[in-house]
Amino acid sequence: MTTDARRHHDPLVRGFASDNYAGVHPEILAAVALANEGHQTAYGADDYTGHLQEVVRGHFGPAAEAFPVFNGTGANVLALQALTDRWGAVICADSAHIQVDEGGAPERMGGLKLHTVPTPDGKLTPELIDRQAYGWDDEHRAMPQVVSITQSTELGTLYTPEEIRALCDHAHGLGMKVHLDGSRIANATASLGVPVRDFTTDAGVDVLSFGGTKNGALLGEAVIVLDPGAVRAMKHLRKTSMQLASKMRFVSVQLEALLAGDLWLRNARHANAMAQRLAEGVRGVDGVEILYPVQANAVFARLPREASERLQKRFRFYFWDEAAGDVRWMCAFDTTEDDVDAFVRALAEEVAAC
Repeated sequence: MTTDARRHHDPLVRGFASDNYAGVHPEILAAVALANEGHQTAYGADDYTGHLQEVVRGHFGPAAEAFPVFNGTGANVLALQALTDRWGAVICADSAHIQVDEGGAPERMGGLKLHTVPTPDGKLTPELIDRQAYGWDDEHRAMPQVVSITQSTELGTLYTPEEIRALCDHAHGLGMKVHLDGSRIANATASLGVPVRDFTTDAGVDVLSFGGTKNGALLGEAVIVLDPGAVRAMKHLRKTSMQLASKMRFVSVQLEALLAGDLWLRNARHANAMAQRLAEGVRGVDGVEILYPVQANAVFARLPREASERLQKRFRFYFWDEAAGDVRWMCAFDTTEDDVDAFVRALAEEVAAC
């Protein structure tokens, strides 16, 4: 029997809409093929998921445990459920992914309340946390139990290890736990140039969502528990949250392929470098303003709306703030210098035509 799989897209079309648009890194495809031979026990009792635990502990410490899941929203909702009671709430930036891009899943599926805080750059501080850290004994207010931060943030900015440590100390001092949304944690690690443990385990983070899809994986993320005492019944929650993969080896082997060597950092360093190249090119275009420091693989900009709309017909990207006309450009592990240079030339042409 043969399959008749046909390509339905033009592989030469490139874009800057999302690192999710990129394909799968060849080394990860090879790893999936390797895991495909023969039979393996289902639901995480396979050799690949077992070895992933060793790899994760090498990065995050001997107490760390990884729970592979299907996607980032699932990872975030599962992690937050594990850290909260049914009456609990989560403090987060108003730009956080759990607030603006997960369709209400934390509330609808997780059954928890988000207390949001406006931030100038996507980053919380102890002082900003205090705007929502109150009312623990007030039965009329959802109880703040968790602080959720994102690294790198939704605005492409980074927390330093010292900033995260200060946040964790402050949150723990108030009796709260800390979750880190790490959908782009590899980009943050590559940019900071420090071991990932420095701004997670050693900084006091209790649980993190580790991203793979945006960094070259086919699918799959993981909830990584750094402090086992901070959560309960994680494996039961994963099942009831519909995030337990029967053929888990195919998620685990991808994360293993990323983390066992330096693939996760190679991919992230390249995406970050392409974002820097893009930012440098954009700075030379009159009429375009870069809005935030370019610290990972995202560039946020403001330019004439009509220029953006024409440019979107040549390259895919999204408006970030429709009202202001702000846009977001993302680079991926497979973005090339030619891609960036062609985009900058097209941008200059469309802005000049305004």
